[in-house]
Amino acid sequence: MRYINTPNYDHKQNDKIGILLTNLGTPDEPTPKALKRYLKQFLSDPRVVEVPRLLWWLILNCVILQIRPRRSAKAYATVFTEKGSPLLFNTQAQSDAIAAQLQQQGVQNVVVDFAMRYGNPSFDTVLDKMFAQGVRKLLVLPLYPQYSGSTSASTFDELAANFMRRRWLPDLRFISHYPDYAPFIRAAAEKIRQHWQQHGQADKLMLSYHGIPKRYLLNGDPYHCECYKTSRLIAEELGLSKDQYLTTFQSRFGREEWLKPYTDETLKALPAQGVKSVQVFCPGFAADCLETIEEIGEENKEYFLHAGGERYEYITALNAEPAHIDALCQLIKDNLHGWQVEADAQRAVRAEALRTEKYPG
Repeated sequence: MRYINTPNYDHKQNDKIGILLTNLGTPDEPTPKALKRYLKQFLSDPRVVEVPRLLWWLILNCVILQIRPRRSAKAYATVFTEKGSPLLFNTQAQSDAIAAQLQQQGVQNVVVDFAMRYGNPSFDTVLDKMFAQGVRKLLVLPLYPQYSGSTSASTFDELAANFMRRRWLPDLRFISHYPDYAPFIRAAAEKIRQHWQQHGQADKLMLSYHGIPKRYLLNGDPYHCECYKTSRLIAEELGLSKDQYLTTFQSRFGREEWLKPYTDETLKALPAQGVKSVQVFCPGFAADCLETIEEIGEENKEYFLHAGGERYEYITALNAEPAHIDALCQLIKDNLHGWQVEADAQRAVRAEALRTEKYPG
């Protein structure tokens, strides 16, 4: 194997701590060609689709990738803006805000950046850039509050695959989930309260999460339980009773059973149960994207109104809201305990020792 080397490494280089935020990913542009490239990478991940590889290769390449890219491109075209993909620019804003806040709080010698599990900016590109800046300790924060093998574990797989090709490896810490992290719960509740202050409360608050096949739960994936825990804690923070909110799961794919209750079917049924107004918040999405803006904000709204509902409101994701950035910065600092890099004076001594050939390294 040919390893990724660091021939330009200099012992006098300032060592730094890297904070790598990661998210799912997005196509580079809303075109069938870009969607085909993105979907092939995404749906080829065995963590995402646990089907025998040969069978799935045939289904993916001979059926799905011949049909879905054009349909998905039309959906993405409705959410892309002059700044590009919402997931991309929202994650960029989070990264920038975290970097600025950590600096203001006196966290020194830190490099903050972000990468996408699928698409760009890729892990390979961003890690190369971070290591070139002197990152020798790396904290990775996937922006998935609730753990799932198809998200958090898949992120670790991609990170490990990159590390397997490197000659030099950094010290590593990996935050696999934070479904009950108090600052995150408070940030979510504050976002909902702000919406209520402007629009009032609805008959029901729906907390909708991305779905996964039920089979994954039965095989030990904790995602289902962590979603319900997040919902319960947000409801408690808001002072809601059990009949004032509900938890649902969106975005199922294929024919097998996924986690229930389904968001779309629930919205279609609620008006007949006397629920005429509903507000939807997605605690599993750190940043708005196609699934929140188009699927929840538009498609599911139509389901509810056509079924007899009278008022439907999507409460946007936390994105780069100050309370969310505060929560993520605190989570990062909690996980940096014990990690330090050399102070300027220490580096000066080491550099001088190197210059006079007294330093054994």
